[in-house]
Amino acid sequence: MTTTITVKPNELGTAVFVMSFKDEEGEDVTPTNLQWQLMKSDGTIVNDRAFADNSFSASGGGALVVLSGDDLAMFGDKDNGRRVFSIQGEYDSTAGVGLPLKDEVNFRVQKLLGQTDQ
Repeated sequence: MTTTITVKPNELGTAVFVMSFKDEEGEDVTPTNLQWQLMKSDGTIVNDRAFADNSFSASGGGALVVLSGDDLAMFGDKDNGRRVFSIQGEYDSTAGVGLPLKDEVNFRVQKLLGQTDQ
């Protein structure tokens, strides 16, 4: 299921995604082979942030990803700022080994007027 968050990171600013993972019994689980990607709502990858290039580690049932600068860029006047942050990986639990973990969240980048690209 896709989740929509109400926080709107500012254009070219910073957004921090803090994630925690639970197994089917509600216990903390540390994923393996965890990757993420960032897309516009039409499926276009933003700032080369595709699954293949964005693995990261998780520990103690949690993980953190920081998006900043060009990750939160706007692409012309027609860009509505809608973005999709997706994760995929695997986890092990009493239910099995190598179980798939997939999720995504929708959010909107807030366009700023009068800002420079610094």
